[in-house]
Parts: sequence; C-alpha cells; structure tokens
Amino acid sequence: MRKWYVLLFCLFWGMNAHAAQMYGERICKQSRYLCHKVQAHESWSGLFPDDDERDLVKRLNRMNIPLRRGMVIAIPKELGSLDLMDISPFPESISAPGTSTIQVDQDKLAWGAYDSGGRLVNWGPISAGKSYCPDIKSACRTVKGKFTIYRKQGEGCVSSRFPRPHGGAKMPFCMHFFKGFALHGSYTVPGRNDSHGCVRMFVQDAEWLNQNFIKVGVTKVLIR
Repeated sequence: MRKWYVLLFCLFWGMNAHAAQMYGERICKQSRYLCHKVQAHESWSGLFPDDDERDLVKRLNRMNIPLRRGMVIAIPKELGSLDLMDISPFPESISAPGTSTIQVDQDKLAWGAYDSGGRLVNWGPISAGKSYCPDIKSACRTVKGKFTIYRKQGEGCVSSRFPRPHGGAKMPFCMHFFKGFALHGSYTVPGRNDSHGCVRMFVQDAEWLNQNFIKVGVTKVLIR
C-alpha cells in the first residue's frame, strides 16, 4: 500500500511541476533555441534593445511580465532573421472554416486567427485557466469547445466577479464567447496558465482582434 502512496505522490508532484513550469523553460532545450537563466538586474530592454526582437522573444516565451532572477527563457539562435510567423505554433492554413475563427491552444499557450478561407493571419500568446484558484477554493479551468463571440467591449471592460467580492479587474478589449468567459487583454501574461478561466492575451493583441477581426455573432472560437 505504501508503494502506491509513493507512486501517486510522485505522479501528482510531476504533473504540478510541469504545470508550473514556464513555457520558455519547456521549449528552450530544442535545437533552435538557447536557454538563458535571468540574472539579477537583467531586463527585457537590457537583454533585447531592439523593439522587434524584444517583442518576438516575449511572444516566444508567452509572457509580458517583468523578468525576475532565476527565470529561464528561450532565445532563438537566429533571432535577428526571424519574424512573428516564423515562430508560430499554428499551421499556416487549415480547411476553410467558412467564417473568421480563433483557435486557442491551452497547452501551447497561444491563439491563432484564421480568416474564412483558412489562412492564418495573426497569432499571439495566452494564459488560460489554472487547475485551482485559492480565492474560490476550486478549479478555475477554461471551458473547452466551439463557441461564437456574442459580445465585445472596449478598453474600459472590467470583471464583474474578480477580484472577490466586488469585481473590478481590468479586462481591456474583452470579447465574451461563453457565459462569463472572455478573451481579453492583460499586462500579466506570465508564461503559464494562471487565470480564473478567461483567456488573457497581450493588450495590443486583444485590441487588434477586437477592432479588426472579431465580428459579434459571427466569429467562432475553438478552445482546446
């Protein structure tokens, strides 16, 4: 019996360790990347003075939060010659969906926008729901399935539920797809799934989707 307890503990610990691991640390040992352990006083702008290169590395690592000592981030070996689509986790085309579609992949921590003909036109990082939220004492995972955007709001969108008990958390350019679940901008996309169930994304990405891509009642969202 004791062996079973030990085995279950190890499995549980391994799953939690993987879940907590930052995305950059998960991928940086691939041959096309370098692993960089952040040192004290290092910053995004200090490591990557070029705006475009800095943005690309942030997106590769699925984070827009400040760097902290001890973080491990992935850096492309050919950084200077890459653009955003070169590091896309989505295929360039899919079978024509017939309408604008946003795919959200919770494992790859990314969203991809496809036009009605199935062409990938943009993509970016996300942070979806996590397995447990202490403030509500329960799981807070993002719902999976196929949905339609039924409402969108502008920069002033706020949560009616979080933080407890009165809400007020900023959700700029929110786009609701199922009950209270929404895609929305956030300045805390941390390189792992860490939300209460909504799909956080870079604020500039949420603004682009909200203003240039989403059609309420038309655009589909596929969450997996």
